[in-house]
Amino acid sequence: MLWAAASAVALGFLVALEIAARHYGVRGPITNQVREVIFAPKSGPLLYASMALMTVVLTWRQRFIAFGAAIGIDIAFFLVRWALDAKMMFGNGALWVLLGCAVIAVTRRTGRERALLLKGVGLGLLLVAGRKTGDTWLLITWKTRPTVLDQYVATADHALGNPSWVAGRIVEATGPVGAHVLDWVYIQLAVAAVAVTLYQLRNVAAERRFPGHHLVRTFLAVGLLGPAIYMIFPVVGPIFAFGADGGHWAVADLWPDTPPSIGAPIHMPFDGITPRNCMPSLHTAWATAIFIHSRKGPRILQFGGAFWLIATLGATLGFGYHYGADIVAGVVFTVTIEAALRSLDRGWDRSGMQLVAYGATVFVALLVSYRYLSVEMAEHRWLFGPLIVLAMASVIYGYVRTTKQWEQPKAAPVRQPEPQPELV
Repeated sequence: MLWAAASAVALGFLVALEIAARHYGVRGPITNQVREVIFAPKSGPLLYASMALMTVVLTWRQRFIAFGAAIGIDIAFFLVRWALDAKMMFGNGALWVLLGCAVIAVTRRTGRERALLLKGVGLGLLLVAGRKTGDTWLLITWKTRPTVLDQYVATADHALGNPSWVAGRIVEATGPVGAHVLDWVYIQLAVAAVAVTLYQLRNVAAERRFPGHHLVRTFLAVGLLGPAIYMIFPVVGPIFAFGADGGHWAVADLWPDTPPSIGAPIHMPFDGITPRNCMPSLHTAWATAIFIHSRKGPRILQFGGAFWLIATLGATLGFGYHYGADIVAGVVFTVTIEAALRSLDRGWDRSGMQLVAYGATVFVALLVSYRYLSVEMAEHRWLFGPLIVLAMASVIYGYVRTTKQWEQPKAAPVRQPEPQPELV
């Protein structure tokens, strides 16, 4: 019943986004996904990563058959597109295998085996749907938010030392090699997420059940809730608001050489094609989730999670996509969501509710401060800078401390010796 309710809610959400996208004259997430059954997909690696997640419920023989079928279908599509001189991209085969497994689950499986296979298919399709809904959300942000709050965030960022401007100059100094590495890490974030998730779900086929909590749940929650904050706090990023990519809409061509001066910030109008997707930084949020979930893996997975987080921070700041204030908000956002999902899995108690309430309070306080205290934060940077960092650190410390208490085994009750009858 829980899975059925979640599926109904997800379907209703997709339908609502489809209607909203159609209102603005573009295709929505459902239409775009259906088109990829035949037409060239937007991201082939994402579709194969989604199929890989689905295969955690299959045996090794079934996995080889699934990947072989996907590759064979893609080869057939490749030959047809080559003959027709159409756009080339792989991934249709993976989507066909996902849909085929759904049909097999309904027609050839029963009971727990049907439910398990449908959960695997749903897991894969949710990853794909998350990408499509994200694209539609971004469309809605630039259509409904004609003004942005970049001047407020840039002013508040003085308290943190304008890290985007500093990182931008560092990336420029590393030359094309450093830029290409960071760009690859930034674009292929889902690859790291799938690697961690496959490790977490490695025993599903043998145990015939999913663990209570895993990385995909956090990824989807961040992707679902984050764009709602975009609507409340629309920000385009320093390379657009203060750099050459903003064109005549930018305040000036300042990034990354000259930080903006401290002045009275205002709502600034911006174009109708740039996503307002900075506050909070969801790339940072997802990289933080990968880091958290990689801590329980082998050493190589831990190093990979740490590398992906550091490189993602370098890319988001060094390419001018985000301010330092976005990064802080993204970390607090993810840690709070992770705490809520873990509390939901283990059962809500006082420590879990306090941690989630505290994280949410800090997140809201950060957004309110960026909006209404940005000038004071810039003028008293030696006070507000450490306060911002301490606020983020306190949420992280609270999460680490609380989760360690949750993981400690409960002590067995001490048995009192039974009273012995007194000898007379």
